[in-house]
Amino acid sequence: MLIRDCAGGVVFSGDKIFLLKNEKGEWVLPKGVIRSGDLPNEVAIKKVKEETGVEADIVTQAGGTSYEFYSVTRQRPICNRITWYIMKSEEEKYNIQKDKFSEGGFFDIKTAMDMITYSQDRSLLSLSYAKYKELT
Repeated sequence: MLIRDCAGGVVFSGDKIFLLKNEKGEWVLPKGVIRSGDLPNEVAIKKVKEETGVEADIVTQAGGTSYEFYSVTRQRPICNRITWYIMKSEEEKYNIQKDKFSEGGFFDIKTAMDMITYSQDRSLLSLSYAKYKELT
């Protein structure tokens, strides 16, 4: 199994969260693979900017998740271990990466909780939102 370390952002603007709809039709949070020599916090900021066009700053670390899948192109199982950061954007301007995502935007928390595809992402959002409200 190939294990990949990744980093991503739980990006808030006021009481809204940013979600992306990927090529599989799944509503997800922005993230990417950590390459050799990169720091997780830098990757999170970079991937949020690349995938969403959103300028966001890290508030604090949110925690971690992991998931496994079979890569058809690599012909082997993959485990992504993701370090998440709670991030804040001062405005709701965005420009999603159209070759990877079909939709995206800031959504109120209740709507986002209904939209998010994976239960561990819903848990992450719930915990992150409580922490975000406490810190901001």
